Amino acid sequence: MKQIIVHKPIFLIGGMLILVLTFAAAISFIVPYDPLHVNMKERLLPAGAGHILGTDHLGRDIFSRIIAGAKTTVGTGLLILGAAVVIGVPAGLISGYAGGRFDRIFMRIIDAFMAFPDYIVAIVLSGLLGPGMLNLIFAIVMVKWVGYARLVRGTVLSQKQKDYIILAKINGLGPMRILWKHMMPHVAGNVLVLATLDLGKVILMIAALSYIGLGAQPPAPEWGAMLNDGKAFFYHKPELMIIPGVCIMLVVLLSNLAGDFLRDHYDVKSQKGGQ
Repeated sequence: MKQIIVHKPIFLIGGMLILVLTFAAAISFIVPYDPLHVNMKERLLPAGAGHILGTDHLGRDIFSRIIAGAKTTVGTGLLILGAAVVIGVPAGLISGYAGGRFDRIFMRIIDAFMAFPDYIVAIVLSGLLGPGMLNLIFAIVMVKWVGYARLVRGTVLSQKQKDYIILAKINGLGPMRILWKHMMPHVAGNVLVLATLDLGKVILMIAALSYIGLGAQPPAPEWGAMLNDGKAFFYHKPELMIIPGVCIMLVVLLSNLAGDFLRDHYDVKSQKGGQ
């Protein structure tokens, strides 16, 4: 409890900043300048009254592009996590509760997905599908849902032989009712912790894939793509890379702080699905 209290102010600050970023993503259409407008007469301007963070090599307002980029980077990250949870949680619940041959086949599928690092699989899938945000979303969801499925399956396996589940079966509750009423409360905390910790990882994957040209395509504002655009001007105008890099770093850091707090709060132990 003492450790949680010590970290709680950090968690509150981190949570508030994540909410601010999420809000910025939701209202990204309210920006001082059009983030896509090119004005070569104002290229590479320093920060000032007219442009808070200056302009890039095409005269576009950096502040407007950072705010608009929150919708692409943070918003897409939240969308990917939501899709991964929607796919992984039901799959893990059904596999863990059903057991038998179905569970064994399911575990072989999970093992196949987890045999290689997330980044490698996401890059390969994105490369095969071609550049673009839709393909990037599909690729990352395909490597992220398995973690939730495995976590949930392990939780179900640890709970389904306990007395309260046996009593629920004796009382006539069907499998779906048992999963929803008795398993979900045990699953929810673990999933919330994993999703919070995963937010930073997913945002890093989005930025990394966009940086190498497999994600957001020009002129769309996205923090990883902005890093790629600014690398040619790093010595002349380093803030073109520093500003989006700091934004990515802050979101990753804050999501990790929030995940650490939730992990302590829910006292989540390492969950491993049995083979």
